[in-house]
Amino acid sequence: MKKIRLTDKTPIYCLKSAEAIVLDDHVNGYFNHGIELKDGDVVVDVGANIGVFGIRASQRFKHITIHSFEPVPDIFKVLKKNTILSQNKLFYAYQVGLGSKEEILKFTYFPNSPALSTSNPEMWEKDPKAFHKAVKGSIKNSPDSFWWSKLIPNFTIPLIAWYLRKGKKTVECPVKTLSGMIHDEKMDKITLLKMDCEGQEWDVLMGINDEHWPLINSIVMEVHDVDGRANEVKSLLTQKGFTKIIGEKEKSLEQTNLINLYALR
Repeated sequence: MKKIRLTDKTPIYCLKSAEAIVLDDHVNGYFNHGIELKDGDVVVDVGANIGVFGIRASQRFKHITIHSFEPVPDIFKVLKKNTILSQNKLFYAYQVGLGSKEEILKFTYFPNSPALSTSNPEMWEKDPKAFHKAVKGSIKNSPDSFWWSKLIPNFTIPLIAWYLRKGKKTVECPVKTLSGMIHDEKMDKITLLKMDCEGQEWDVLMGINDEHWPLINSIVMEVHDVDGRANEVKSLLTQKGFTKIIGEKEKSLEQTNLINLYALR
């Protein structure tokens, strides 16, 4: 763990400096297509990683409550440090994943690229070329402060991809349901449900009981669009009362099956 400063000098703890800056570069993208927050709102951040979103939301809004979930122990330790660093006493961290039921799941942790850690490593193993395309897209569309990344030749992409996945570890982590956490933490509203949980997104949605759906006002989620999953998610959200649902591809992920969905009531 190290402490760095983001591009505007905001301090943050992280495992990988470059990854923290890239995650920070994505934060503004969560507020596209009508997604808004204000003072006093409540955010549930599933797959919070080191808590970059929570740090930024705590800067922008007063009395904002953030429930952040990160199951991987090494990443959670950093997230916990950042909740303290934020000085937001309503920024909570839970060392659990969210899914369709309470269980213990095996997660694959990538020390060289913690943000890739997942309980579904097979999504990349089935199509290694897709992973290479994701790496290439991320490099070519990296933050302006990484100007040098534009000079990286294409033939090195497979080597970079290999390095990012090198040294992977399997860790067992507890998983709970969102409805269980809503009950335990006595949440009476969720202004924004943010999900970036590397293939676990459908299971997270399946862990929401019918009586809790009306508490959720807006959703931003990354969807791995395999076997029509994006359409299934859109159909489910429509059934649950979301009237505005928009799918969008990030430039860096245009050659992958990853889609960002924005949903509003």
